Amino acid sequence: MVLLFPPVQAISFTSMDMTKSSVMGSVKPHLPQKMMRMMSEKTRQQKARVSVITCGLRREGPRKPLWRSRVISREAIQAVHALKLAKSDSKLEQVFETRLSRLLKADLLDTLAELQRQNELELAIKVFEYLKNEVWYRPDPSLYSNMIQTLGKNKLIEFAEELFAGLEKEGLKPDTRTFTEMIGAYFQVGEIGKAIETYRKLKESSCVPDKLTFTILIRNLLKAGEEELAANLKKECAKYIDYPEKFLEEIEQKHPR
Repeated sequence: MVLLFPPVQAISFTSMDMTKSSVMGSVKPHLPQKMMRMMSEKTRQQKARVSVITCGLRREGPRKPLWRSRVISREAIQAVHALKLAKSDSKLEQVFETRLSRLLKADLLDTLAELQRQNELELAIKVFEYLKNEVWYRPDPSLYSNMIQTLGKNKLIEFAEELFAGLEKEGLKPDTRTFTEMIGAYFQVGEIGKAIETYRKLKESSCVPDKLTFTILIRNLLKAGEEELAANLKKECAKYIDYPEKFLEEIEQKHPR
């Protein structure tokens, strides 16, 4: 028997405890005006290009979504295609009812990850909120990390901060990757002070900075001309990284100044 769940309603990062019944209604997001304007501008830019779906695993090393360890399924590809082709609220609602409601857990997660990979921000937010109302959903930091990365990439730092703060409402604590994605989001908008403050909070928590953390910090600090801060972090990485000299050489080779 196929269960058809109600479509997504208003999206609000301040209401992270939505129930299945609360998502009935229009799939048009009632997002803050600033966010909607920015997404509308991105949509206009995308319409000027040929729409091509390219599905596959992300190629950014350790930043791959934690749940994706296989090639995306045909069902997930079709769901992504249908979502991108839906040009009205009614069409989008139909896609949620007839396609997303039938997807298995792994396929729905793949759909979200692929939308994030393609930087389909508005669709990714809708699917993110939708899957949180699935019966199998359990809070997981990796879901939040991926969404924070997507918001940061689009320079929507206020919403990345709100999502980061929302972890506690889900009974979660940020892990190393969540902190790292938040650091990267701050660098995207030139907030060096907040990036360093987030790194400090990471160390004060039970988390340990990893290679990705130091790569993002050192690379962006050097790019910003913060030589002293970068030098201090290069020294500090020896406490956390095996073979730090080799690691720093790799950063210099991959990200020369």
